[in-house]
Amino acid sequence: MSEASIQIVPYDPAWPERAATAMRELREALPGAFADIEHIGSTAVPNLAAKPIIDLMAAAADLALVERREVALTGLGYERHFNDMSDRLLYVRARGGVRAYQLHVVTLVSWPTRNQRFFRDYLREHPEDAARYAELKQTLAATGIAPGDYARAKTELIQELTDRARRERGLPSVPVWEK
Repeated sequence: MSEASIQIVPYDPAWPERAATAMRELREALPGAFADIEHIGSTAVPNLAAKPIIDLMAAAADLALVERREVALTGLGYERHFNDMSDRLLYVRARGGVRAYQLHVVTLVSWPTRNQRFFRDYLREHPEDAARYAELKQTLAATGIAPGDYARAKTELIQELTDRARRERGLPSVPVWEK
């Protein structure tokens, strides 16, 4: 398998503990920097096939404070990943040379309405839609699709399910595509 290929694996019951350990490490390394940290993404949804990458999202009152303390994140193995997203900081951590963790640091003010949290919770509560999502991911990965194309190819279903989650909370639809 090439490094650019997408790997979707069966759910691993160790993922929640790996996420919990990473969250503890982050809180200890950056005390007071995060108001909250959660396990998001497919690895946070029981029984959902996923890329074996633990996604975490942290809420910070001050993104600049986190940036000033990046040396602590580097000490944990996280490296800053620059992209086109202006509303967050993104850090990635490899294990054995392969991306294993992603840390999305977002503003505390945006925390209550983050689509990623709604999407995760919706999939946890609606196993039939989680199965649809897993099937789509597995089908796309089997084609050998490139990572950027993979993300875009999932957007229609993610938008549909996120819209449902937002409607359940009385919130309007907003685009899920962030780049």
